[in-house]
Amino acid sequence: MITAVPDESPRALAVRRLTVTDFRCYDQARIETDRRPVVLTGPNGAGKTNLLEAVSFLAPGRGLRRATLAEVLRRQAARDAVWGVAAQLDTPRGAVTVGTGCDPAAPAGTARRLVRIDGRPAAGQAALGDHVAVVWLTPQMDRLFVEGAGNRRRFFDRLVFGFHPGHAGHLTAYEQAMRDRARLLKDDRRDAGWLAALEETMAANGIAVAAARREVLARLQAAGGVARFDGGRGDTPFPRADLALTGTLEAWLDASPALAAEDTYRARLADNRGIDAAAGGAADGPNRTDLTVRHAASDMPAGQCSTGEQKALLIGIVLAHARLLAVERAAPPLLLLDEVAAHLDRRRRAALFEEILASGAQAWLTGTDRELFAALDRRAHFFGVQDAHISEQD
Repeated sequence: MITAVPDESPRALAVRRLTVTDFRCYDQARIETDRRPVVLTGPNGAGKTNLLEAVSFLAPGRGLRRATLAEVLRRQAARDAVWGVAAQLDTPRGAVTVGTGCDPAAPAGTARRLVRIDGRPAAGQAALGDHVAVVWLTPQMDRLFVEGAGNRRRFFDRLVFGFHPGHAGHLTAYEQAMRDRARLLKDDRRDAGWLAALEETMAANGIAVAAARREVLARLQAAGGVARFDGGRGDTPFPRADLALTGTLEAWLDASPALAAEDTYRARLADNRGIDAAAGGAADGPNRTDLTVRHAASDMPAGQCSTGEQKALLIGIVLAHARLLAVERAAPPLLLLDEVAAHLDRRRRAALFEEILASGAQAWLTGTDRELFAALDRRAHFFGVQDAHISEQD
């Protein structure tokens, strides 16, 4: 067990204790920390990112690797073992204990995730969003602006979760109805009433998803993606990003109220049955929306910027989101920053650390070189990770 001296600074959301069982490379591990940022250093493959992934499961969704429930189970675990993640949290409303993991009572060959809040079963993952908001950056996201729209949607939806905890539930309901509809459309004897009911579910939840995305995007645009620490020079370390959502539902919501857009979408789904039957999905819907990002100062698409500028834009969006959440929920989100410092120059690295400290966010940062985090000495809680063993380094 790793123990820290409590920090009395007024941070509003923090993991005070993290326990993992049969999770990735860990049979069992526990960290007790305070409200400061957490720095995990050690060689590649030591288990640092696995700890960040465990923290990411404290929020709705599939975690920072988008792993299936079976994939995170420790390979050497017993046949009947199930993985679990538990945490004691400080939140604006007081201390909360959260637990999540695989359901040991799930039928053979299936996996089901359980959630407990203060020891009581929760109806589903969406309940986590009432207590925890988590945003992460990983090395795999460095190509976010040049790869497919799906990764950008998932990145933006995680930002939306912080403002609209029910967003995860709307997404899940929409995607399940879309899959059920796709199967039904391939059946020549399909039930017309059941098909209409599925399209009603898709229309209601799809418009709710699009509306939440638009509302959060408007907030981010108003806040900008610019960090405070520019030394008065105006050449900010993290440039402003101009954001936009492109999609059919967003266009309808620009032109009409939500109820009218819902009626329009329901009719479109009925008209598109032939197209969707052949494609196996939905030609129109929140599953087709894309997030477009431009470097505001140069008016250049993010995908055409240098690798360093793309990273700076991405960090700027996350920092703006954290500042907004600090006002909205009286707490910035937990920030999981995997190997971020190694890819920033000294100026941007210093600006990132200062922004984290000023925001009050508990950031979990990983790296192979402790020297990269020297500016955080005495202001962060340091742990060494080696072969799935954790040691305090303060």
